[in-house]
Amino acid sequence: MRIAVLGGGHGCYAAAADLSEAGHDVRLWRRDAQALQPVVEARSIRLKDAAGARDVPIALATADIGEALRDAELVVVPVPATAQADIARAMAPHLVDGQVVFLPPGTFGSVVMARIVRESGNRADVAWAETGTLPYLARKHGEREVNVTIRAIRLPTGVYPARHTEQAIAVIRGAYPSVHGCGDALSGALMNAGPIIHPPLMVMNAAPLQHFERWDIHNEGTQRAVRQVTDRLDHERIAVREAFGQGAPHYPLADHYDNDRWMYGDAHKQLVKSGDWRENIDLYGHRYITEDTELGLAFLASAARYAGVDAPIAHGLLAIVGGFLGRDLRQGPRSFEALGLASLSREALVQRLHDGE
Repeated sequence: MRIAVLGGGHGCYAAAADLSEAGHDVRLWRRDAQALQPVVEARSIRLKDAAGARDVPIALATADIGEALRDAELVVVPVPATAQADIARAMAPHLVDGQVVFLPPGTFGSVVMARIVRESGNRADVAWAETGTLPYLARKHGEREVNVTIRAIRLPTGVYPARHTEQAIAVIRGAYPSVHGCGDALSGALMNAGPIIHPPLMVMNAAPLQHFERWDIHNEGTQRAVRQVTDRLDHERIAVREAFGQGAPHYPLADHYDNDRWMYGDAHKQLVKSGDWRENIDLYGHRYITEDTELGLAFLASAARYAGVDAPIAHGLLAIVGGFLGRDLRQGPRSFEALGLASLSREALVQRLHDGE
């Protein structure tokens, strides 16, 4: 399959190398041509995992997004949600009927990016899909080197518009067999693990994050009290899913710590053992705040308001982060209110998610 991978982060390099090694024709696009140059010159990415280290040839690495998207059946966009709007504007002139865009994860970006493309004047009939986490726990170790600690074994995925679900899931499964359909884009967005695991870790580790040069929030930072808050926040997420009529499996985050039934299987011990997450984290600018809290958690809280679900942990964490950021996060850009969804009836919302706008 011809696949375009858009972005230059950990997940993007992991996807480009992993999908290339699986036999796909991969085009890697990165806006920063200078940063991409080592891959362009080597025509490969060095992939490290449990099988060892090896150079994986990449069919094309380019700073020309049109070249990357040309004839691509699947477009994989494993970037932070904060980058989705800019990438949607860059993609807009080049998307054509029948393409599938996969956001792992999406933070409701499937609807947001589709709207940006449509408002640009492109009316191509594109399927947008989003899942609950990245297909990889990965960290870049160099300019063209990426270490994959673990790969997801279950990727619940929602599609927008939902009328394209069968086609989109079939295409994505050609690249990621672990993908399975979980309904519409709202269901996919409410599978997103980032807004559940990361805001409590950031808030409840705020002092050591600011005190120590490097801190592993997934090791020393994950103590009993943190887990208790995370579990209760996840209960709110599941209650919201159930209020929208979304059925099991909900992939409760407790499984990530306690057994092998979560999206990555039994991954937490491997994550900690790798040491890749002992890092310097800026409490104000890290994506766990800018993406998972300001966008993702605000989205969850607004979905709870819409559905009439009590979500005190979600709203409380937003209030605390808003306290140290100095602004109110309740009406963030991914909230139902900001997206113009809060005024829709339940029936109208379901219809829009099925048909598109």
